[in-house]
Amino acid sequence: MPVGKRGQGDTTLYALIVFIALFVIAAAFAIIFYIKFEEQKQSANTAKSNLNEVAKPREWNDRGKIVGAKKSNESYLGKMADYLDHTAVLIAGPSEPTSAEAKIENINRMVQETFDDLSGKNPDLTTSDPLLRIIEKLSIKLANAESAQLSANEQLKDLQKRFDDAMQTSLEKEQALTAEKESYQQQVDNIRNDYNDLKALMQQSLDEQVKNLTAKLDEVKSERDNSRKEMLKTKAELQLAQQRIDHIQDQLDSIVPPPDTEVAVFKPDGKIILVDEQTNTVHLDLGSEDKVYTGLTFSVYDRNLPIPRDGKGKAEVEVFNVGKNISTARIIRSELKRPIVVDDKIANLIWDSDKANVFVVSGDFDLNGDGIIDQNADYKLKSLIQKWGGIAAESVSVETDFIILGQAPKTPKKPTFEDIEIFPTAMEKYERSLQRLEQYKDVKAQAEALSVPVFNYERFLYFTGYKTQAEKIGAF
Repeated sequence: MPVGKRGQGDTTLYALIVFIALFVIAAAFAIIFYIKFEEQKQSANTAKSNLNEVAKPREWNDRGKIVGAKKSNESYLGKMADYLDHTAVLIAGPSEPTSAEAKIENINRMVQETFDDLSGKNPDLTTSDPLLRIIEKLSIKLANAESAQLSANEQLKDLQKRFDDAMQTSLEKEQALTAEKESYQQQVDNIRNDYNDLKALMQQSLDEQVKNLTAKLDEVKSERDNSRKEMLKTKAELQLAQQRIDHIQDQLDSIVPPPDTEVAVFKPDGKIILVDEQTNTVHLDLGSEDKVYTGLTFSVYDRNLPIPRDGKGKAEVEVFNVGKNISTARIIRSELKRPIVVDDKIANLIWDSDKANVFVVSGDFDLNGDGIIDQNADYKLKSLIQKWGGIAAESVSVETDFIILGQAPKTPKKPTFEDIEIFPTAMEKYERSLQRLEQYKDVKAQAEALSVPVFNYERFLYFTGYKTQAEKIGAF
């Protein structure tokens, strides 16, 4: 081979060897790079998977907004852990290092226990309230409690001041009372000394005083015996004189009958001058000139018969229209077999055209006939008497014309000490009942002594023509 040809062939061989060597090296590097790339790719996939477990892509992109600012040497997860630890310390206080899950479970448990305890004492707390709302409510309650405590402290200060003032006043009173006590003690000592002196003086003349008192006692006994003898003598003479008076009175009664004290009772006041059966009215011969007025009642009696002693008439009328000399009255009660006729007599015990009759009312009365004694019945009867022109006096005198007696007032049993403790006015009521009974007895005695006509309640109603009206409600 020529020299030129062989040199060119060696170069080509060298170049081919170099190329192959380089290719082998490049292939080796490529294989190495490929292996490394696969390792890096696997690492990247692992890192991406780990990152997804820590934060989703959207959360990672918004990590600054979610976590907030961090320092260059801090991680977002570490920052979040710091925030959680700080919050856990604020809520539950320092605790042992543990996982976030355990911390949250511990916080939830403590919050639930605290809420259960608070809700039992504060019913207005609900599970729907957030923690800050609960804290706010409790803060309000705490503020109110503090305000109430301040008010209570002010009241306590005021009470303490008043107590101090009262103690000071009490001390001053105690001092004054002590001084007064000492003054009284001095007076007692002086009185005791005077008493001792007087006692000594009395003991010195005691025998003499006993003698004087004995003499006076004997003298009084003698005078008493003499007075008793004189009284017995006078009593015997009085009985003898009374027997003589009774004997003379009997003889006088046999010769001249006693006067009828009730003669004025049976005197008629007027008569019927007209009967109107259609209107059930009558006309009376009395008018305004006779002092007749509306509402006055009369009993009607037969014209040809005397007025009966019991006062019961055959009819009752009530005046409703008054003229000058004539009055019109409606018939309140009448009898079919004994009708009212012209010239029948009329009378009212209370009313009188010439004078005002004087009445005395005493005793208990059953005004409406229900069997129960009416309270203040005597006052109501007196009011009726005064209404019809009469005079209601409190006691019997020579001026008394008529007496109206009811039942004797009943006297209750004298109250015991235990009764008075239960009813403090029991003794006062008992004494008033005794006074009424004594007044009733006194009226009866004076009526008999002065020969004053006495009427019971029923007879009084008949003689006034008010028997039918009295049975109605509001009659008195």
